[in-house]
Formats: sequence, structure tokens, C-alpha cells
Amino acid sequence: MYRKGHVGASLVVYAPLGFLVTALASIEVGLVGAAGVASLAMVPDLDMRVPLVKHRGITHTVWFALLVGVTFGVVGLAAGLQGGGVEALLFGGAGFLFGVVTIVSHLLADALTPMGIRPFAPVRDTEYTLDLFTAANPLANYALLGMGGVVAAVALVTGDAVPV
Repeated sequence: MYRKGHVGASLVVYAPLGFLVTALASIEVGLVGAAGVASLAMVPDLDMRVPLVKHRGITHTVWFALLVGVTFGVVGLAAGLQGGGVEALLFGGAGFLFGVVTIVSHLLADALTPMGIRPFAPVRDTEYTLDLFTAANPLANYALLGMGGVVAAVALVTGDAVPV
């Protein structure tokens, strides 16, 4: 997929987390999360700019998703330490989920294309693809973007309406 498709996919995958964040915190925090996953949706494709790193290689695996999740989790944990142990754990958990969701959404979008992904490489080289449309398909990219915007908006608005 291209940028628009990946942004849309990130918003679709973020929607359940965004609902919870909005219900537990505020719609503003939910919106910041949505903007965050959308802005980081292309991180796995940085492999195209790094010499000697194969496209849809290590940055398109669950291992990379876990690494990004742990990195964001540590940052969240450190940010939450000011509020005490419970807040640190909540921030750390939220950071971990945010990082994993961002990368997994990219993998899911790429799995829609004929090229597919190998999410468990190098442990297992099985390729996963739904082979629905090419990454360059503008209709598919815009459809994912539109669907992501609608699904995320509904999740955030619904989460904001939940009495806590």
C-alpha cells in the first residue's frame, strides 16, 4: 500500500484502542493517539532508505512491531513515573500498545497486496497475502483512508459518550 492506505489502515487498527483511550481519558487524548498512529504509519517503509536492508524484510515483522512496542512502552513508563507506579504502568502499557498497533497496521495493509509479508521471518518464512489489489491501486488506498477516518471518528465519538 501507499501512504494513504497505510494511514487508513493505522486508523482502523487504532480505533478500538482509541475508543478506550477516549472513554478513559478524553477525546483530546484519543485524537492525539489517532494523529500519532497516522503520522507513524510509514515507519516500516523506512527500510527503503536504509542501505543493505531489504524492503518488506525485518521492518515488516512481528519482531519489529514488538521492538517498537517495547521502545514506546519504556518511554511511556518513564513519562508516567512522575505520577507513581500505577500511572507509570498505565503509560508504559499504553505506549507498548501504541507502538505495536502502529506497526501491525502497516503489516496488515501490506498483506492485502500480492507481494504480501513474511511477519515471522527469519524464524518462519511463510508468506501471507490476501492478494486483493496492488499497492499502487489508488481506489484501494483511498478506500482504506476513508474507512480509517470513518471508523476512527466513530470510535472516538462513541468513546467520548461513555459515562465514566
